[in-house]
Amino acid sequence: MLSNHATLSLCVCLILIFGGTAGEVRAMENYLWKSRPLIVFAPSASHPKLNKQRQIVSAAQTGMKERDMVVIYVVGASTTASFGSPPSSSADALRKRYRVARRTFRSILVGKDGGTKKASSKPLGPRQLFQVIDAMPMRQQEMKSR
Repeated sequence: MLSNHATLSLCVCLILIFGGTAGEVRAMENYLWKSRPLIVFAPSASHPKLNKQRQIVSAAQTGMKERDMVVIYVVGASTTASFGSPPSSSADALRKRYRVARRTFRSILVGKDGGTKKASSKPLGPRQLFQVIDAMPMRQQEMKSR
């Protein structure tokens, strides 16, 4: 059993590693080791880059499901998801966690380990996403075992 000091030190280390408060760190814990989130931030539902990213996701559903992806949309003050449940955190907490301003469009691919693998101010296409994912050691193992 860890002492209070050791527990506190561990929490501080995790916060420093993941860059945020404990609540921000917990924002994505439901996806750890299970899913590869693509988080799409947009200021409004009518943003043209958001609509383009939605089209890309719709056309690439099979490949995304194959790669255990969940797509999280952070639009205005709301969060929704495709291929899974949305995170329990608020839109503002996710923006803070990933350092994305409210007026900014950003697509961020997160690995199963919780780390940011690719980020872009433009919509990410399936080729870009799948090349990054398919090069990951964990994905290589998944492909061998399937």
